[in-house]
Amino acid sequence: MSIVALLHGPDKPGIVARVAGWIHGRGGNVLHADQHLDREENVFFQRVEWDVAEDIEPEQEARLFAEMGVDELGMQVRVVLGQEKPPVFIMVSREGHCFHDLLLRWKSRELAGEFVGVVSNHPDLREVTESYGLPFHHVPVEKEDKRSAEFSQIGLIKESGVRLVVLARYMQVLSEDFLEQVGCPIINIHHSFLPSFAGAKPYHQAHKRGVKVIGATAHFVTPKLDEGPIIHQDVVRVSHTDT
Repeated sequence: MSIVALLHGPDKPGIVARVAGWIHGRGGNVLHADQHLDREENVFFQRVEWDVAEDIEPEQEARLFAEMGVDELGMQVRVVLGQEKPPVFIMVSREGHCFHDLLLRWKSRELAGEFVGVVSNHPDLREVTESYGLPFHHVPVEKEDKRSAEFSQIGLIKESGVRLVVLARYMQVLSEDFLEQVGCPIINIHHSFLPSFAGAKPYHQAHKRGVKVIGATAHFVTPKLDEGPIIHQDVVRVSHTDT
């Protein structure tokens, strides 16, 4: 069985050597290792995946590695078992292209997570959600009582034991209270190449400015709209002939 560990913290010499040596010393075999140093902030990041020796209990190995990373290296450490599939919730409005892309990749086993439900402020995607075998929750969001809607959404997410929420063109701004109470990371798929054209109708803004490169951005959601850490981006060229 494999284990995946994420480490980050103040950089110092010998981190990579100590991590690899610890794994090798316990009979493990490194499968993948990536690291990056942010020189401006002096923060070191590493993701390492390894196969555990047959005579070692994976849960114990994960616990001991985390203790070593904290105590010896002074890093923040997160360790998960390789076969673990964290439960994921999708939040969507009416647009279905991001929603379908995620679920088709999930059905074809391209994604490691396990989608467990969909919540929407509109009923439009109920039938197709259920065709994927997932429960659909319609929670209308009214300007006058948005707090109650968010309370219901948080309840659904927590009841499902969700470890990640993906906003697949969910056209509502989540409140700071929601982000504090939901208890898991939230990723947004924003239909623009951030940091340009944040907020509503980004393609309209881009068209008005006459830009020739547009794109999409996946980023973590924070209280500041469309300003969370960027995870991934992609772009496509357009011309004056595009509407």
